[in-house]
Amino acid sequence: MEKVVVDVVIVGGGPAGIATSACLNHLKISNVVLEREDCYASLWKKRAYDRLKLHLAKQYCQLPHMPFPQEAPTFIPKNEFIRYLDEYVSRFDVISQCNRNVESAFYDPNVSKWSVVVRNTISEVYEVYFAKFLVVASGENSQGYVPQIHGLDEFGGTFMHSSLYQNGKKFSGKDVLVVGVGNSGAEIAYDLSNWGARTSIVARSTVHILTEETMKLGMFLLKYLPTKLVDAIVVNLVKLKQGDMSKYGIKRPNQGPFFLKQMTGRSATIDVGCMKKIRSGEIKVFPSITSIEGNDIKFENGQTQHFDDIIFATGYRSNVKSWLKDYEGLFNDEGMPKQRFFENKYYWRGRNGLYCAGFSQRGLFGISEEAKNIANHISIILNTSN
Repeated sequence: MEKVVVDVVIVGGGPAGIATSACLNHLKISNVVLEREDCYASLWKKRAYDRLKLHLAKQYCQLPHMPFPQEAPTFIPKNEFIRYLDEYVSRFDVISQCNRNVESAFYDPNVSKWSVVVRNTISEVYEVYFAKFLVVASGENSQGYVPQIHGLDEFGGTFMHSSLYQNGKKFSGKDVLVVGVGNSGAEIAYDLSNWGARTSIVARSTVHILTEETMKLGMFLLKYLPTKLVDAIVVNLVKLKQGDMSKYGIKRPNQGPFFLKQMTGRSATIDVGCMKKIRSGEIKVFPSITSIEGNDIKFENGQTQHFDDIIFATGYRSNVKSWLKDYEGLFNDEGMPKQRFFENKYYWRGRNGLYCAGFSQRGLFGISEEAKNIANHISIILNTSN
């Protein structure tokens, strides 16, 4: 068993882990990033569909100490963001140990260090990392979530989580159901329709549908106006452009999009063309699924329809509880921080040098803030103890 001693262990090689490592390197604090996949940013490199773009303007998505180039588009495409991450890792000398599955992490009060037990999935050799600080950056998107539905296991076609979807080429001419009308669901449904699939989408709950322009405007206005007023402006602009989408099955929440984001973490859906296809009838909308029998899917409104494939754009879950043994001070039983960012400005730090990054449900903007805060706090502790 190999042993490694370092100031900071970071679990998770996504943007949160990369950004935290870069900020620590900027302050000359030794650290290592442990990533279970065979590359960093694996969600972007291996589990993102082809037409994906960042859903916020680039100025809200840049990582610390490296803005996007001025000539970059406002909404960064997937491949351009991957190139940005590659350059970021190289520029800030981020050490990412890939193929490292964290089996357990616990705090040892006898030596005042975290003990992180890791399995190298290539060599099957176990490694133990000892660190004064542990940053949990595995994020809220660790594991794709597929809801339990009666009859799903016996579905006559194929089903997958949206993280496995790349494009709609192989679905051309087929009846495909997308479950979830969030950003991934709406964009995948649009892509499927463009590839010639007979596409339907399940709207399980209310959702705000914004355009790229109204989202960008809202983010700008929030710098100067209260959230309630910004929400009113944005919602009314969307109503003028889209009309009443409730008659098509897309219902809007009573509370505004930016208020909901701040209070619950729920994001508005940025429309890339799906709503136009819904209005034209090219994409059909159904309520929640009640059961599945063979290829026939039954919905809450009593309708039943045949489908060849189902794509679940139903989000992700945290896996923190499966390996972090001393999580109670910082995380709840769902593997998310106990306190939201608006409840406690220090929501990102726990006891005994434990931190979290990428869990605030504020996207890359939140990640950037957390990475800087964590690195600065660790630096203060180290400088005080020296």
